[in-house]
Amino acid sequence: MSAESVLAVPHLTTANQGPLQEIESHLLQHQSRIEAWFRQQWLQTPAPLYASVDLRNSGFKLAPVDTNLFPAGFNNLNPNFMPLCIQAIQSAMERICPQAVKLLIIPENHTRNLFYLESLAVLAETITLAGYEVKIGSLNPDIATAHTFELPSGKSVLLEPIQRHGGQLQIGDYLPCAILLNNDLSGGRPDILENLDQMVFPPTELGWSDRLKSDHFTQYDHIAKELADLVEIDPWLINPLFNNCGAINFLKREGEECLVKKVRELLDAIQKKYDQYQIDQEPYVIIKADAGTYGMGIMSVKSIDEVHSLNRKQRNRMSSSKEGKAITQVILQEGVYTDEYWGNNNAVAEPVVYMIDHFVVGGFYRVHNKRKRTENLNAPGMTFEPLAFADTCTAPDPSQAPDAEPNRFYAYGVIARLALLAAAREIANSQNSQS
Repeated sequence: MSAESVLAVPHLTTANQGPLQEIESHLLQHQSRIEAWFRQQWLQTPAPLYASVDLRNSGFKLAPVDTNLFPAGFNNLNPNFMPLCIQAIQSAMERICPQAVKLLIIPENHTRNLFYLESLAVLAETITLAGYEVKIGSLNPDIATAHTFELPSGKSVLLEPIQRHGGQLQIGDYLPCAILLNNDLSGGRPDILENLDQMVFPPTELGWSDRLKSDHFTQYDHIAKELADLVEIDPWLINPLFNNCGAINFLKREGEECLVKKVRELLDAIQKKYDQYQIDQEPYVIIKADAGTYGMGIMSVKSIDEVHSLNRKQRNRMSSSKEGKAITQVILQEGVYTDEYWGNNNAVAEPVVYMIDHFVVGGFYRVHNKRKRTENLNAPGMTFEPLAFADTCTAPDPSQAPDAEPNRFYAYGVIARLALLAAAREIANSQNSQS
């Protein structure tokens, strides 16, 4: 890649904060061992077709905070890496469904979200360039006939209504070999997707109607410890502490006693680690819906008093998530400060890494001018800046410093793949429970 094609990389304040360099150094020193370990893991537990992982980089800690198995945002990736995406799609499909010729993408229902439709257009284009026929079939009852959406980028998306005949989905005479879900099923699992003869991936059991973030981070906790043993680091440096409560109702203040107790315990546990590493920061906890996405149903607290004193507006915000789904369970997660910034005004940023199969294919910085380094950045007003990979995240340069661009991105790729492996084990567990 020419120098002209490489996008500008933001100044990372973490580059001057030693502890993260120690993590990166460990990963670089043990690269061969790490990659061999990953190869064995993918043989035992194949990766999902695709996923994105939100990371937080505090300068002393690099950890995932969310893993999306139905990612949007493909339009925010660096277009220079389209060839890598194409190769990854081909590799994944040869493993998952080698006989596939025709694919059907089932997207989210929000047709007014032009950003999402742009992502959908890029996803469909990538699969087409990988050598597959693609149609997009909508579950939206408003799509009764084929409708083309013209997009600001100049691309277009054709949405068509789906029919079910026996155990198969099709669009007119178009009979796909496999179904690619790009709908996280927050509103529930529709009957039309149940008991299909066609392969559906990711499986419907991994939608937010069934999946819990606490299950994912339980898997991640085990995996982080495995890697930490391999590279001889404290697993806490790559793993956010977490806890969860039983049933909760923010409007009726039911379950609040458990919430207060668990927040206190988590703040104490974080403080112990801060004391161990002489970190002069104030611990905080992220409270968020245990099932859900789109940055909804999330808040941060630094004391139990903040839990006790939630106002009506805050309780309303924590009572429901995407598509009005009631929040009845929450995960309490260690808040990881972000010390990454973008632009002249030092807007807070966090990296989001994208994977197809087990390959890192790109990512971007989620940037927010009006959010603090302790806050959720997946909120209205956010912008996206493509990560400027000089090469893929699996190609570090030992001749450069640990915090140099390719090495930092290698560290991102390792942690993101750990989260991907946790998702793979979630899928394996769901399939075992169904058999």
